[in-house]
Amino acid sequence: MNAQSPRRSGGRSARRAARAAPLSQDIRPIRAGMEGGQYKPLTDRDMQRIHETALDALEQIGLADAPQSGIDILTAAGAILGDDGRLRFPRALVDDMLAKACKDITLYSRDAKHDLQLSGNRVHFGTAGAAVHMVDIDTEDYRDSTIQDLHDAARIADQLDNIHFLQRPMVARDITDNKEMDLNTIYACCSGTTKHVGVSFTEPGFVPDALEMLHMIAGDEDAWRARPFVSNTNCFVVPPMKFATESCEVMEACIRGGMPILLLSAGMAGATAPSTIAGAIVQATAECLAGIVYVNAIAPGHPAICGTWPFGLDLRTGAMSVGSGEQALLSAGCAQMHKFYGLPGGAAAGASDSKLPDMQAGWEQMCSNVMAGLSGLNMVYEAAGMHASLLGFCHESLILGDDLIGQAMRTVRGIEVDEETLALEQIRDVCLNGPGHYLGTDATLSRMQKDHVYPTLGDRTSPKEWAELGKPNLLEKAKSRKEQILVQRSVARFSPDLDQALRTRFKIHLPH
Repeated sequence: MNAQSPRRSGGRSARRAARAAPLSQDIRPIRAGMEGGQYKPLTDRDMQRIHETALDALEQIGLADAPQSGIDILTAAGAILGDDGRLRFPRALVDDMLAKACKDITLYSRDAKHDLQLSGNRVHFGTAGAAVHMVDIDTEDYRDSTIQDLHDAARIADQLDNIHFLQRPMVARDITDNKEMDLNTIYACCSGTTKHVGVSFTEPGFVPDALEMLHMIAGDEDAWRARPFVSNTNCFVVPPMKFATESCEVMEACIRGGMPILLLSAGMAGATAPSTIAGAIVQATAECLAGIVYVNAIAPGHPAICGTWPFGLDLRTGAMSVGSGEQALLSAGCAQMHKFYGLPGGAAAGASDSKLPDMQAGWEQMCSNVMAGLSGLNMVYEAAGMHASLLGFCHESLILGDDLIGQAMRTVRGIEVDEETLALEQIRDVCLNGPGHYLGTDATLSRMQKDHVYPTLGDRTSPKEWAELGKPNLLEKAKSRKEQILVQRSVARFSPDLDQALRTRFKIHLPH
């Protein structure tokens, strides 16, 4: 018995080493852009009714507060400006613009291996939000977020396989000038990751300088327009059913500059959107359809993501409930409506109401991430790191979220049924000729990497092994992983010449 132990231990060590080694794309069990769509909380009739009701809302109620430029653009396309100042959208106009809308978007990255194909039920997970605090896991306190925190989040996301894009997850509260904050946000994100980046702009007048910075990073304007690696997250509406005047002007400037647009409608069910799940989806759908008309009236076929982001509300207290089952249903239902129109779309999932990366955060993050992935949501925003109902972001939680999303993605992949996976010959050989179990068989070993997702930090040891290892804690392991990432030079870092040119042209707050 004792003589066999070293062999078992050695084999176990080899298997662990094999699991830890990076996998080539062709044998990875999960990857960006896998096909979801298995989960459908809405029936075909439900979707048709939501569609018809959204069209009624656009035709009968319309949207208020468009900028004069938007009024000119939309009325020229066929919208009707009422005496009450509201723009109404005839059904024929919506149908016409849906026909012109881009149905297959590529979100480019500075490194082409991270390009995202948005169409059908392809699923991608990433960060998002505008958290104003950072979660300190050591003190369990919240502090103001900084530009360094944002840069560090980008560097961490760049090293996580299951985080496919970086939309700015926090606000740099140490930069008080809004223009400098917007420009430094681009710098911090793009110097931290080569994955696709999403940013916002406070005022339309800031967009030209932002585009100049992006042209410098890309090489020149032509290179930027060929592969725009940053998109504009645009809250173009103020629910219920109003345009956000300055954001619309930002959107117009970004479209002219060749930047993809996320049309973001973020009503709160029970406050700025109907309290019912169906009603909140109707309003978000109507508002985003208005955005689709707006974009395509300016530039037919311009890449625009249908960002229906209705959020849940705890009606007892008025607090957001982004970690609720209702939130998961809202996002899954919105994903189905994107498919109904054939539009690339995104919604929020994976955020938590919990203040810390604890058990509550785990169940909340997994619930909505799994449902969003299974529904075939193209872009799952807020998928990792977000706490306190979008008020706080946590680097360690971002790292733990990579493991969590890996398991969610495995459910998206589903079950393959073919001659090999049905395994009749394996069963025959093991039962009639073999040892009576499947441990260590060629078939088992050949598929252990293709079929199974192994957590990087999650613990699957026995209690005895766990104790022998010093009873490792998940948060401590995540903290150690964060330190390992941040001590290394970022692969996305700009060349010295480009960095100096950017610092000469713009006021960059990050130290060299």
